[in-house]
Amino acid sequence: MELAVVNIQGAETGRTVALPASVFGIEPNDHAIYLDVKQYLANQRQGTHKSKERADITGSTRKIKKQKGTGTARAGSIKSPVFRGGGRVFGPRPRNYSFDLNKKVKQLARKSALSYKATESNITVVEAFNFDAPKTKEYKAVLAALEATDKKTLLVTAAVNANVVLSARNLPKAKVSTAANLNTYDIMNADKVIVVEDAIEVFSKF
Repeated sequence: MELAVVNIQGAETGRTVALPASVFGIEPNDHAIYLDVKQYLANQRQGTHKSKERADITGSTRKIKKQKGTGTARAGSIKSPVFRGGGRVFGPRPRNYSFDLNKKVKQLARKSALSYKATESNITVVEAFNFDAPKTKEYKAVLAALEATDKKTLLVTAAVNANVVLSARNLPKAKVSTAANLNTYDIMNADKVIVVEDAIEVFSKF
């Protein structure tokens, strides 16, 4: 697949670039995408939730009433879950939600996500650019020129560009990532993937 290269003003440069068919032209595997996105979201969970069970409640351990003769159910502790202020039954405990995923499955998922975006014509190739200083206004102007102002965008660069990253950081719908650190969730979550021209070489190594 060949795409025209545009500049940050949205005008065509007269050049085209070939996207690697092994990355952008495969038959997408939906289950691989599902597994990779599931792992990514699971890894974002802190798992620090905790509720107090009866062993964690501060209270007296004496038997609150005699065993027999009261006409009501027997009760041995004020910390019992059946009483107000008692412990919670089977409450959440701190845990780690992360899980391992085969490296080749993750690679297949990433390629499948990129192939979906290519099929849907949601990939734009832009020539390399930089800002003299972090300016959100300048990055918004770039998005406007690429007709992506109100869309969720993912800008893919070949290497870390601090000024561009800082310029996009305050925009809730804009995300910047290097090609080597791309993840399936960010690709699928974006309405438009903007690829800097020199990042194409990194894709060929996937």
